[in-house]
Amino acid sequence: MDFNLNEEHQQIRSMVREFAEKKIKPVARKLDEAEMFSYELTEQMGELGLLGIYLPEEYGGAGMDYLAYIIAIEEIARVDGSQAATLAAHNSLGIGPIYNYGTEDQKQKYLPKLCTGKGLWSFGLTEPDAGSDSRASKTIAKKEDDDWVINGSKIFITNGSVDINLGTTVQAVTSVVDGKKEFTTIIVEKGTPGFTQQAMHGKMMWRASDTSHLFFDDCRVSQNNTLGEPGQGSKIMLHTLDSGRLSIAAMGLGCAQGAYEMALKYAQERKQFGSTIGKFQAISFKLADMAMKIELARTFLYKACWLKDTHQPFTKEAAMAKLYCSEIAKEVADEAVQIHGGYGLMKEFNVERFYRDQRLLQIGEGTSEIQRIVIAKQIGL
Repeated sequence: MDFNLNEEHQQIRSMVREFAEKKIKPVARKLDEAEMFSYELTEQMGELGLLGIYLPEEYGGAGMDYLAYIIAIEEIARVDGSQAATLAAHNSLGIGPIYNYGTEDQKQKYLPKLCTGKGLWSFGLTEPDAGSDSRASKTIAKKEDDDWVINGSKIFITNGSVDINLGTTVQAVTSVVDGKKEFTTIIVEKGTPGFTQQAMHGKMMWRASDTSHLFFDDCRVSQNNTLGEPGQGSKIMLHTLDSGRLSIAAMGLGCAQGAYEMALKYAQERKQFGSTIGKFQAISFKLADMAMKIELARTFLYKACWLKDTHQPFTKEAAMAKLYCSEIAKEVADEAVQIHGGYGLMKEFNVERFYRDQRLLQIGEGTSEIQRIVIAKQIGL
């Protein structure tokens, strides 16, 4: 087994790290405090080829593998969870379903625009009463002539309301057979009559990313906007979430790495009782455990990406990676604040932001509890 990254992966890590350090880091705190989405950073990520990084070049992508994408997410999250969220949601939830299930006409129509950084796409799944229980969805789409007429709402949708949003893929109930709901995914472009997008504010975390409430009031779109086959919405959603979980895992890994590096630096500089605090066993053991957990998380996440890139089943591994990486992000960020002491509670220290940003990772794209259910089913329980 070869655990060395190839030259392309090393280059993508170096390039994205330099971008994150030089462009994102200087403005991350300001954007967080102002709860401000950065169109400039999003466009720059597009110019670097990070939006659509795993798409073939014929659709405007960079033609890299999924591991390259995950490394890019990891490096952005090492500096700022908000920008990583924008990138991850657009690639995994926005672009992914169109590329994997769209017709050739749909791919050619949407994907090239979505690789530039000047257009974002969202995935409308979660509803006010349907989170972990996605089958509790109440959004419906009925056929009228050659159209779908959609009614309902979605909530907590990333990239759903910014000016450069071009549309969303919405999952809706389209039939009930023997008491069982069937779901279909439907493309709804921004500006469609009856489709309203509303930004959500007052978040604890990812304050510089866009989170939205979407409303559909007799929203009419052509049946040509069906993504995949009618009734295959659940299949599309589950496949999308498998891949998306790898990106959330990468966000957890990057968050943990960034918090650990801040704690290590602080422990090497902060003096108490005549010595730097890193010399004390209580602190050095914390940092040793943090380093160990991060290495284990990275190794397993990259294995899960290898399975995906080599077209092997990876549902179980994606759930494990998402669960473990999000949990160690929580543990490492918490210990990083503890090492900083009172300073870790002040906004002038970035570790405070990391402590807040990690909290969504155990909730988004399937809670930690749901990941354990997925893993249990995968091991035959």
